[in-house]
Amino acid sequence: MIQRSMVNSIQRKMFGGKAIIVLGARQVGKTTLINDLVLDSRSDVLSLNGDDADVRSLLTDVNVDSLIRLIGDNKILFIDEAQRIPDIGLVIKICVDRIKHVQVIATGSSSFELLQTIQEPLTGRAWQWNMYPLSFQELRDHSDLLTEKRRLNERLIFGTYPDIIINPNAQIESLKLLAGSYLYRDLERAPGVARPDLLENITKALALQIGSEVSTTEIARLVGADRLTIEKYLYLLEKAFIIFRLPALNRNIRNEIKKGRKFYFFDNGLRNAVINNFSPIYSRADVGALWENYCIAERIKMHGARENHVLSYFWRTTQQQEIDLIEEDSQANLSAFEFKWNPGKRGKFSKTFLNAYPLKEKRTITPDNYDEFLLPNAMD
Repeated sequence: MIQRSMVNSIQRKMFGGKAIIVLGARQVGKTTLINDLVLDSRSDVLSLNGDDADVRSLLTDVNVDSLIRLIGDNKILFIDEAQRIPDIGLVIKICVDRIKHVQVIATGSSSFELLQTIQEPLTGRAWQWNMYPLSFQELRDHSDLLTEKRRLNERLIFGTYPDIIINPNAQIESLKLLAGSYLYRDLERAPGVARPDLLENITKALALQIGSEVSTTEIARLVGADRLTIEKYLYLLEKAFIIFRLPALNRNIRNEIKKGRKFYFFDNGLRNAVINNFSPIYSRADVGALWENYCIAERIKMHGARENHVLSYFWRTTQQQEIDLIEEDSQANLSAFEFKWNPGKRGKFSKTFLNAYPLKEKRTITPDNYDEFLLPNAMD
């Protein structure tokens, strides 16, 4: 069992008068996390799964009396795949407001559906966590730093979904199954998704553009769709925790890119599965992109685990001056990072940028020092 970093944070909130919501892509381990959590609580638990039609029927048009009868003497109500239940936010609201001795826990694999139905009903009534594939810190804690660093090449190719880590002899098969059977399952149910095949084509286009600015006009031309449809589908892919975006930082310099954006995958293995490329590191032309994607995604996980309020950007000018990652902390301090797979190379930090933006820190991240970049407090 690999301990997830959010466990202690969730445990501290149990029976605190609010619902607990855990969101994340399918197969990242949400159900396992909650099952272990409620087992440790030693409380009686009613577990329901929104993928089951009878559960959806049972939780449709409920009232406080029907919920009391359903919950019975249980102290915890666990609703898995809650995004499949209509008006789930109202169900949870009734429990929080009227059945106060019961702790409600809900998980969802696509936040665009779940959040649309919980944001208004559960304002001030819920704590929320986003769950990702296993992080560098979680894997380090499970083994040790040296062991995890020795597996870096493997992580760049196969990623860190729990099933990939637990079953290393079936990595390719597992990733192909994940990319084929699970990746778009919730997205295809989203309102307005008239062409599910577009999701796959757009995801492939993004997978081939890691580290580069993404033009929706160019993607629209490649996949045969209009730009507004591409924008909508990109939004859905983000809300399903498949990809995330970095916007361009622009505040002081006239020739900065104003509306640029880059997209990265939360997991390298999933990205490689989308393009069906599991070739080893030494034979790949995209190793720089894999390294950049891995470092930025792991940094996002780290900030999430620490509950840091950090905004992330990239920076580029029309003269092609560029910095891979800019972070802005809650005190508006900026830090700049460049990612180089070759430890002998140093990132170039533009004098134009340095003169315009005072920095708290600037650093080139390589395989020699990435552990300092991804472990809490290592760079504080």
